[in-house]
Amino acid sequence: MVKHGGSRISVVAAIAGNLIIAIIKFVAAALTGSSAMISEGIHSLVDTGNGGLILLGLNRSRRPAHPRHPFGHGKSLYFWTNIVAISIFGIGGGMSVYEGITHILDAVPGVGLRDPTSAYIVLAASFVVEASSFTVAIRQFLKAKGGTGAWQFFMQSKDPAIYMVVFEDSAAMLGLLFAFLGVFLGHVFDNPYFDGGASIAIGLLLMGVAWTLASRTGALLLGEGVTPDELADIRRRVESDPDVERAGDILTMYLGPHDLLVNMGVSFVRGITAERMLEAIHRIEADLHGAYPETNRVYIEMESLPAPAES
Repeated sequence: MVKHGGSRISVVAAIAGNLIIAIIKFVAAALTGSSAMISEGIHSLVDTGNGGLILLGLNRSRRPAHPRHPFGHGKSLYFWTNIVAISIFGIGGGMSVYEGITHILDAVPGVGLRDPTSAYIVLAASFVVEASSFTVAIRQFLKAKGGTGAWQFFMQSKDPAIYMVVFEDSAAMLGLLFAFLGVFLGHVFDNPYFDGGASIAIGLLLMGVAWTLASRTGALLLGEGVTPDELADIRRRVESDPDVERAGDILTMYLGPHDLLVNMGVSFVRGITAERMLEAIHRIEADLHGAYPETNRVYIEMESLPAPAES
């Protein structure tokens, strides 16, 4: 059974926070006429929908295997998180950039925003809610990564639900800063271009985050195996069995965050009986599952030893 308890908690917290924030941002945008606040509202609305897609992926990844999908549905999470990354880029980033450009083109020089007080209140409230969601997400992230570096964990983790919320919330808080600067400078200098520029900056920020996430989730969707160090460890474990002469090719692939497939060719010692070979296979499977609990499928193909050299 695929387990996603920690990631599910952070996703649910993010959905609740983003929905509340989206509503109050659009209200503030209507009151102030701020382009940056519209972009922020779009950002939060997209993040709300994205959280729902991640939950959908988590739920579908838990479906059991059946004849049409004999390896289960673990990659459903990779598919839907990749869709999330694309939506951040296209909907969140693209619409924010478009909104900023149109705001600049339609702006009247010397005419700034209406009273920005409501925008400041909304931005402050949004930051509090985003920080709360981020706290939940970063707690789960730090727990999952342990002593591994943050970037290294991001590149090696097979559970995108853990780090996607961290990326989204980080971008959200930075976007709030851009929106504040756009509203503040636009009001102080009676210059609408600051507001439009902030909207474009928010869009470019979202596009950058989306590109990073899409590259990672795309790699997972295509199929990733264990790290080189882990592969070397698996080979060492297999070849340390007393009835194994050597291990041939070892192919691994994650079918889901907690579902590792291992396929290998093994040359057993000469003269081994079928009973001893079966016992050796069971030992190898048990050892790999103990070292790598996510190893749910181990396929071992017997390889022949090379013929002895003639003297």
